[in-house]
Amino acid sequence: MQESGRGKLGKLNPVETDRFLAEAHIARLGCLDDEGWPYVVPTWHEWDGSRFFVVARKKSVWAHYLQARPRCAITVDEVGGLRRVVAQCVASIVEEPNVGGAWVPVAERMATRYLGADGPTYLVPTLDRPRWLIALDPRRVWTWQSSDWAKRYEN
Repeated sequence: MQESGRGKLGKLNPVETDRFLAEAHIARLGCLDDEGWPYVVPTWHEWDGSRFFVVARKKSVWAHYLQARPRCAITVDEVGGLRRVVAQCVASIVEEPNVGGAWVPVAERMATRYLGADGPTYLVPTLDRPRWLIALDPRRVWTWQSSDWAKRYEN
């Protein structure tokens, strides 16, 4: 890791990556729609150290897109673009839409991370609405920190 006038420059190490992905940054999930067009949606995510999890409402079209075409990408970055993680993934459906499944504790942890200690109360009025639980298994991951240019872009 090289230091620049704007902080560390280069890839995040595994510990830095895990810490960054544990913060409350909105992810953007990209997949292909039924006509082959890119479809990108902002979403909460959970990183378990090896894969991402997302929770989708029953009628979320992107859950159906991932079920039909599991190759996808996810980007997590912070305001100002200083740190980012980009991953090409393969989605797998952990649970199809249901009420009270394994998605509930995942959604509760996400709500706590994104909304604070009272976050899970946000979910209470909608716990009777079915949701998907989807895992995104990274096949290729890029990380970066700093607002400086990577050496490959110089000259």
